[in-house]
Amino acid sequence: MSTPADLRAALAHRLTADGTLTEPAWADAVRAVPRELFVGPYFVPVAGSFPTSYRTVRDSDPDWLDGIYSDTTLVTQLDGRTSPDDVPDGTITGIPTSSSTLPSVVLRMWQQLGAQAGQRVLEIGTGTGYSTALGAHRLGDTGLTSIEYDPAIAAAATTALKTAGYAPRLITGDGLRGNRDGGPYDRLIATCSVRYIPLAWLHQVTPGGRILATLSGWSYANALALLDVTGPGEATGRFMSDPASFMIARSHDRPPMPTLDLLRGQERPTRIDPAALDDWTGGWVAQLAAPSAIRTGAGAQQILWDIATGSQARTASDSDGGWTVTQRGPVRLWDKVEQSIQLWQDADEPHQGEFGITVFGGTQRVWLGSEAGPSWNLPI
Repeated sequence: MSTPADLRAALAHRLTADGTLTEPAWADAVRAVPRELFVGPYFVPVAGSFPTSYRTVRDSDPDWLDGIYSDTTLVTQLDGRTSPDDVPDGTITGIPTSSSTLPSVVLRMWQQLGAQAGQRVLEIGTGTGYSTALGAHRLGDTGLTSIEYDPAIAAAATTALKTAGYAPRLITGDGLRGNRDGGPYDRLIATCSVRYIPLAWLHQVTPGGRILATLSGWSYANALALLDVTGPGEATGRFMSDPASFMIARSHDRPPMPTLDLLRGQERPTRIDPAALDDWTGGWVAQLAAPSAIRTGAGAQQILWDIATGSQARTASDSDGGWTVTQRGPVRLWDKVEQSIQLWQDADEPHQGEFGITVFGGTQRVWLGSEAGPSWNLPI
C-alpha cells in the first residue's frame, strides 16, 4: 500500500510530466504538504444523478487516500452549511459552496501569479487551507495573509495549517474587502470567483503589483484574469488561456431562484446556433452580454432569465433545420447575446486568452483583441 509520502511524490511527478509544474520549488511544496490534513472526509458526485447528489468518502473508505491525491476538486461543503460529517451514510443533493480545488489549477495559478519569497501576498479564500499551505511552503509564512469568509471553514483550516507546521496570517472575514492593515500587497490571488474586481483589492495592491482572479457571473461562466495594477484603483491585464472555475463569492452570487414559469413572448428566427453558448468561451461571451441573466439548458434549447426584470429568452429548433427564439420583458436578452456571439464568431471564435481587461475611471471593461476592439462593461 502506498504511503501519503509516496502519493505526494507521485502527484508531483504527474504534474511535472504534464507541464503543470514548471518550477522545482512548487514541486517541492507538493511533495511536502500533506493534503489529507486539510481535506478529511469529502463529497463525491453520484454518477448519473440529476439533480446531482453526493455521497461522503471517509478516511475509513479504501479509496479515500487515493482520492485525496488525485488531481480532482474535492467538495467539502454543500449549501453553505452541510459538511461530509453531516451525511455519514446515503446521499444528499445540494450546491457546492466550499472545496479543495484540484491541485493542478491551484499550482498553475500560484506560478502565474509570479510571487516571490519576501513579497507580501494576499490570498482570498483560505478554504481547506491546502492552497495556503502550498503558498506558505514556497514563499514563507511571514508575508502571506489569507482570508476566509466562513467561520467554521476558517477554524478547520487554522487547525490543519498549525498541524502541518505552517503559520501564515489568517483572517476570518469578507475577503472582498481585502485587509488594509496587512498591505500594501505585492500580489493578490483569489480562489473564489467574482463578478468584477473589488475596489478594495485595487487599492490594497501596490502599483506594479498583480492580481490573479477568476471573473464569473450569474450564468457561472468563468475566465481567469491576470491584472497589473497601474495606480490606485486602476489596472490592466489579460485573460489566461488555461480554464479555471471557482465557486462565486457569496456576496456576488445570484439571488435565490424562484420557480421559473416560461411565458409567451415575441418569437423570431435566431441568427446564431444556440449551441454556441455551450462552448467554454462562447458561454462566457454570452454572460458578458447579459451579466444578470441565469442560463440553463443546452444545445438548441437554451433559457436565459433575468430575475431582476423578469425578462426571458428561450430557443428551440424549427422545422427547417434552424432555430427560433422567444423573448419577453424589458430586456431583450437574446438580442444582446446574439450580437456578442456574432462579434466573437466574426473574429474566428478566439479563446479567452485573446481577451483583456481595463479598470479605469470607475469602469471595468473587458475587450477583445485590443482596447479599441469590441468591449463589454462588467456589472459593478
